[in-house]
Amino acid sequence: MTDIFDNTILCKNCGEEMEKTLVTKSGYQLRAVTCPKCEQVVIHPADSSNLEHYNTIKDKTFHVKLRMVGNSHAISIPKEIVEFIQHQEKIMDDMVRLCFEDMRNVRSKFGGFEDPRP
Repeated sequence: MTDIFDNTILCKNCGEEMEKTLVTKSGYQLRAVTCPKCEQVVIHPADSSNLEHYNTIKDKTFHVKLRMVGNSHAISIPKEIVEFIQHQEKIMDDMVRLCFEDMRNVRSKFGGFEDPRP
């Protein structure tokens, strides 16, 4: 299947050929085309939909239990979050990086880091 942005897109205001670009919203990079003449911006519909989905997940609070697993504690990451990350990253590592942000907050990072082992 071809992508809509693989085709030439003309500006509906001035008829100029639009140029591919990236637009950042909420820390999220969106594919877009922009008109060099009138500066109209059109965001890719799939990326716009993904941003909307991200905003609904971002504003949602998940309550999960802290469990004992061997000598460690574990929390479960809701399926909705994991599926969203997998959809965006296409490949998600099994490893997650955890770090303290402050005394009551732990941040997790999925992928995007190197294995420190040689």
